[in-house]
Amino acid sequence: MTSKTLQLTDRLHAYLLANSLRETPVQRRLRAATRRLPRASMQIGPEQGMFMQLLVKLMRAKRIVEVGTFTGYSSLAMALALPPGGRIVCCDVSVAWTAIARRHWKLAGVEKKISLRIAPALETLDALLARGHAGRYDFAFIDADKSNYANYYERCLKLVRRGGLIAADNTLWGGSVADLRENDKDTRAIRAFNRKLHRDRRIELALLPIGDGLTLALKR
Repeated sequence: MTSKTLQLTDRLHAYLLANSLRETPVQRRLRAATRRLPRASMQIGPEQGMFMQLLVKLMRAKRIVEVGTFTGYSSLAMALALPPGGRIVCCDVSVAWTAIARRHWKLAGVEKKISLRIAPALETLDALLARGHAGRYDFAFIDADKSNYANYYERCLKLVRRGGLIAADNTLWGGSVADLRENDKDTRAIRAFNRKLHRDRRIELALLPIGDGLTLALKR
């Protein structure tokens, strides 16, 4: 037995995927297409996608907001877990990256579940709040520019219902958050975000060593 999370070697990670992953052919195709891109590391891992699918199903979520879509793997995973009539609002600024997402959403037959907004995410989130969407979402996923994480979080906390869940990616930031020699803008932003949520009594909190760190915040 161990009191802390195992370090995943390449061999153990391959075993984990081989014994848990249930990707669709379109999900595998999207991962392969994204691997060829210069910014491929921005895509979440397939085990994280599987975990998020499970969360969506456990919550019986029907409405999701995603901040940062990239090539669409996370939104595809969540859309596949949504019931008929479920909807995701995706926020991104890249037409090129989300064009890849759109193609794969269509291939998977989930494109009608997804509303893509090409605009700065804060503008989209503020517009949703202005239209009276506060408390109408079950789940939010934040995976965009780190300097705005705290701003995205505050908007998403208003958008999700009581008992709704916010997931934030990259909150261990390659280990840099624990290395005091690292002091770049993104590392400082993630450290500040982690401190903010640790103090926030509006939520129940878990920071998990999944992928590059996944924080779960359950709205009280």
